Amino acid sequence: MTTPAPAAEPLLDWTAAAQIAARVARPGATAPRDELDELVAGLRAAAGDAVGHVLDVTGMTPATPVPAGGGLGEVLVVDRAGWTRANTQSMRAMTDPVMAAVAADVPPASAAARLAGAAEVGGLLALLSGRVLGQFDPYGARAAAGPGANGRLLLVAPNVLQVERSLSLRPRDFRLWVCLHEQTHALQFATAPWLADHLVGRVGDLMSGVTRSSVAMARAPLREKVAVVGRTVLRAVRGELVTPLDGILGPEQRAELEEITAVMALLEGHADVMMDAVGPRVVRSVRTIRARFEKRRDGEGAPALDVVLRRVLGMDAKLAQYRDGAAFVRAVEERVGRDGLNAVWSEPGHLPSAREIADPRAWVRRVHG
Repeated sequence: MTTPAPAAEPLLDWTAAAQIAARVARPGATAPRDELDELVAGLRAAAGDAVGHVLDVTGMTPATPVPAGGGLGEVLVVDRAGWTRANTQSMRAMTDPVMAAVAADVPPASAAARLAGAAEVGGLLALLSGRVLGQFDPYGARAAAGPGANGRLLLVAPNVLQVERSLSLRPRDFRLWVCLHEQTHALQFATAPWLADHLVGRVGDLMSGVTRSSVAMARAPLREKVAVVGRTVLRAVRGELVTPLDGILGPEQRAELEEITAVMALLEGHADVMMDAVGPRVVRSVRTIRARFEKRRDGEGAPALDVVLRRVLGMDAKLAQYRDGAAFVRAVEERVGRDGLNAVWSEPGHLPSAREIADPRAWVRRVHG
């Protein structure tokens, strides 16, 4: 009888990462108890209302029909610490299979190294926790309930409150607008149930290469390590990186990252277009929200340190995904309509490549002839 191989050691101490992130994350905007109760109830109501609107405006059909009055997954209204905890679950669900695949090539990490990794991830999540309004997470629920579990929608209440205050927005409109974007993501994964596994596979291929490169880097002389880190940070500050990983990627990994980025641009751009497509009939102040939100995205009025931090965290690259993907979606719809665009959700081969995101006509020719 063959003895099963031992499970691969986790990449880092995920429990510690969650604890560190939750402890370091700042609480964000506060309000009296009754106002917070109204905020939570309003976000839940907006998440429910958004489902019917995105079904109507997108013309997409989930693989499993949505029952009358039902939703596309669990809705969790969380604080910043709750968002970080949920994301450690999601990150672990995505990275554990990769570590199992590369276990033979990667030396076991010491407890100190795993804790150091936890501190790095926890600190990063704490920083990001103040910048996320909502997130559809197709992976975290799998960690708790198994592979068949639906995704979950995370709405970060203090951040929504902070933005609607700082931009002087109508709370009901803004909360629905945020939920329209995130429920569009939920619908993408419900319409294309293969999408979550497809992305995990692509990210896994990239991470396998990065992990092996990192092992080689760990064995490199100190002078070489310092040089790589220095070049990476300098290029990030100058706005020359696609992501903070760019400085350690080889040609194959860079190509893989470009293809993953193309899919993410589609997802984000599609959600951005659809959240506005509902129009003033549903969100009365949608044009005001979009105008003010775009200025916020561009960092108007932000301190210089915040601009540098955005670049180091890869947030400027994320902004480019929204805009490149939205341009792709609009260009495809001009040529083949919304039903023609929806062919993108029918199979992995219909997802746009990095070249096609920049040249939507090439995608139309390939998919529609």
